[in-house]
Amino acid sequence: MRKKILKTIDKNSHLTPKELAVRLGQTEEVIRKEIQAMEAERIICGYPTLINWEKADCEIVTALIEVKVTPQRGQGFDKIAERIYKFDEVDSVYLMSGGFDLTVIIQGKSMKEVSLFVSDKLSTMEAVLSTATHFVLKKYKEHGIALEGGKKEKERMLITP
Repeated sequence: MRKKILKTIDKNSHLTPKELAVRLGQTEEVIRKEIQAMEAERIICGYPTLINWEKADCEIVTALIEVKVTPQRGQGFDKIAERIYKFDEVDSVYLMSGGFDLTVIIQGKSMKEVSLFVSDKLSTMEAVLSTATHFVLKKYKEHGIALEGGKKEKERMLITP
């Protein structure tokens, strides 16, 4: 049941327990209890809204920062990742395989604000060996949802005899 609930709300967290119950063939009470349990267990960690900031007339700069770090004895990458994700500017932090250790995604009002975060806060951390910053130029799809609709087909007119 949990997997079905999670897959359903992953694309639309706006659904009410009543709507989920109808879609999944369960009672509203069962759905409500499962969601509360998953929230308590931190399986469900929040309900963010996906916003297309370009259309909201807000200047937001998104940057992906590759970070190489020295893992800490007995704590690996967890402690440094925690220190990084506590910064207000940080949207996401991921442990990576490959040529760098962490991916840090941040948002700022300008490229200068992002670069100041990297130079003043991130790169000055003792465990950080190097950073490489990449600026997002345009978002097409995020969290599995297309931000720009493709060309809409013209609706066909219904003709009845």
